[in-house]
Amino acid sequence: MTLLITLFAAIITTIIWYVKLPDDSLRLGTLMFIYWGASLMWTVDAVFEYAELGEEFFMPEASALLNDAFLGLSAVAFGLLIWLVILLVKDPKGVIKKALFRRD
Repeated sequence: MTLLITLFAAIITTIIWYVKLPDDSLRLGTLMFIYWGASLMWTVDAVFEYAELGEEFFMPEASALLNDAFLGLSAVAFGLLIWLVILLVKDPKGVIKKALFRRD
């Protein structure tokens, strides 16, 4: 479930990044690579878990599915948080700089 959630986030972010490609002022490429990195990590984890469990891998308990879904949503939220911090630090549109140095 974790793999699926991060994979969907990576695919959706990639589509949005591709559509907005000429204007990458929001640095969506960074968010896209965060999600693809998480997807790759959980793909490797799934391969090793399948090698260990065999066909039991495809029959998880309900509590395990719920825990995996929560972990996947947490990873997506944490990726958004990292991207937001990067966006605020880089300030590509100069919004924060204007707000800090505005004279009334």
